[in-house]
Amino acid sequence: MASCTVLHLLVLVLPSIILALTNANLEGDALYALRRAVKDPGHVLQSWDPNLVDPCTWFHVTCDGDNRVTRLDLGNAKLSGSLVPELGKLVRLQYLELYMNELVGPIPRELGNLKSLVSLDLYHNNLTGTIPASLSKLSNLKFLDLSNNDLCGTIPASGSFSKFTEESFVNNSRLEGPELMGSVRYGAAGSCK
Repeated sequence: MASCTVLHLLVLVLPSIILALTNANLEGDALYALRRAVKDPGHVLQSWDPNLVDPCTWFHVTCDGDNRVTRLDLGNAKLSGSLVPELGKLVRLQYLELYMNELVGPIPRELGNLKSLVSLDLYHNNLTGTIPASLSKLSNLKFLDLSNNDLCGTIPASGSFSKFTEESFVNNSRLEGPELMGSVRYGAAGSCK
């Protein structure tokens, strides 16, 4: 009878454990993809070991009670390289802080999958390309700072972007309207080419 109860308990609990480990592995893989895509002269990502199942033990990573990544704090970390689309797999991420680094290239459209995102700080990098329209669908986004990059194209005006002021986008000389507070005009900035 006792062995039947233990077996029944295993059948109930084991799927939850496997799901938790799978989520941790997916999130760890996503974060490790970022580590591979950047140079880290200050060794701030040294604890990011892909052999550890749980990225919640890594420095600069915060997780919730379910061991899901909710915050990535890498502001002013002297990282150089590019953002990776795999970051879009961190579905419970609320804070993505990558400001004041030397990141280049486009903002991945997959960041639009981060439905829990509250704060996106990518200011003072060298990011190029357009602002992905997918970011405007982030209904929980309250803080956005893409200033001081080299972004181009048109600023999305719908969804969550309707509440952000020009301060979120300043010093992107090739970025065009919509008119924000009357200071950014269509045709006032350069093209994306």
